[in-house]
Amino acid sequence: MSADSKKLPLVYSCSGCSSAAQMANYVALQLDRRGVAEMSCIAGVGGDVPSLLKVARSGRPIVVIDGCPLFCAQKCLERHGIAPNEHVQLAECGVKKRFHADFDMQDAQRIVDQVTESIKSLKADRIGQ
Repeated sequence: MSADSKKLPLVYSCSGCSSAAQMANYVALQLDRRGVAEMSCIAGVGGDVPSLLKVARSGRPIVVIDGCPLFCAQKCLERHGIAPNEHVQLAECGVKKRFHADFDMQDAQRIVDQVTESIKSLKADRIGQ
């Protein structure tokens, strides 16, 4: 991890079997690849992996992207008393949860753009503190 990436917000996502869950994972990956946020491992947080819990508790802003109202990614953090600064639930963004189907790429790009703007606001708020 570079020193610059340590300044980025952390992003955690659901990555279950539904189209919405896979979209959540895709969005988080895109944010990471574009240098908007650093993706970290929600399975490691849920699995009590010490090094990944240390990252989650580092004080960096946290964005959680859940595919559906089950809030699996957020609940993994809550188990450890960690609250996200921003929580995106894709159903609230008009994304349908479907099984045995791929997500819609146009919807995914729309969500990437929306979350990117949210993160810019989050960073601006943090700078103002």
